[in-house]
Amino acid sequence: LSYFIFVYCNVCTCIQSLTEHDIETAHGVLHVTMRGVPKGNRPIILTYHDIGLNHKSCFNTLFNYEDMLEITQHFAVVHVDAPGQQEGAPPFPSGYRYPTMDELAEMLPSVMTQLKVNSVIGIGVGAGAYVLSHFALNNPTLVEGLVLINIDPCAEGWIDWAASKLTGWTSNLVDIIMGHHFSTDELTENQELIQTYRLHITHDINQDNLALFCGSYQYRKDLDIERPIVGLNEDTVKTLTCPALLVVGDTSPAVEAVVSVECNSRLNPTKTTLLKMADCGGLPQVVQPGKLTEAFKYFVQGMGYSNSMLTCLSSYLVPSVGMTRLARSRTASSSSITSTDGSRSRNNLNSLLEGSGSGAGPQTMEVSC
Repeated sequence: LSYFIFVYCNVCTCIQSLTEHDIETAHGVLHVTMRGVPKGNRPIILTYHDIGLNHKSCFNTLFNYEDMLEITQHFAVVHVDAPGQQEGAPPFPSGYRYPTMDELAEMLPSVMTQLKVNSVIGIGVGAGAYVLSHFALNNPTLVEGLVLINIDPCAEGWIDWAASKLTGWTSNLVDIIMGHHFSTDELTENQELIQTYRLHITHDINQDNLALFCGSYQYRKDLDIERPIVGLNEDTVKTLTCPALLVVGDTSPAVEAVVSVECNSRLNPTKTTLLKMADCGGLPQVVQPGKLTEAFKYFVQGMGYSNSMLTCLSSYLVPSVGMTRLARSRTASSSSITSTDGSRSRNNLNSLLEGSGSGAGPQTMEVSC
């Protein structure tokens, strides 16, 4: 099943088609939406949303942002909706067993095969970041890079934690999911945003299907990754082999999981950048799309997709005030950038960072904006 919608980008004066597909996999049907068409051997950008959301509510603000439309002129985009989470999804039949998080990751190669895609740059949020990480661990040759927003790689259930943040609230599923997405301050202070997402979670997603997806995420396994020791066990230790950009808001409920030992310290320091966004809560792609777009631009350039494809962006992507205030707290090894263009692009990112590192060996680059 597929049909076309056309999106007009007034900056790059191009028309991007939207094609929707229902793709059969070994673990059920996935609803995916493709924007544009694959371009030669370039990767596509593949997104995966968090619980309580679908690809529209999770990513529309980011991908409709003017500067992001400039980037996606050069890459096709595939948005994946977890089973039963898309708008208008019918309820699952009685007795249906929802895929585990491992099985959700195992469904993605079928998507790539049907859409004739060779490799991806993944952007995932929360549960979606976990799925894409698992996919990359199992299929390292298919993933060129990952942007992981609010990722928690641990097996700890989040429901008890979220419920503990909602003192005085009725802990129904919607309330618990709101506590998963938003900090206590956001829940009380940003009423317009909170009301928008509360209504979306309550009315736009089938509640029985949502409960199944939440249950799958709650009972996820630990990703079982560990930080390699450079020069010793890089080829044997289980970790992500592609460049990774970890993103979290400084008041996000996920900030401790991302920044501390659960995630950041378990990834390859020569290939990982941690972006901690100031004055930002649990949905940075919604409330800070400009900063995230600029960070993504330099991330893609650092992978080598710079001079030949993204030169035209320079006249449109002017560094924002927030990004020019990036502060580097740790240094990063340039060994993760293999191409000349990639090295230049990483230097462009470094030029936005105030101060300099100590140079005491490769460590994860941590920036805040």
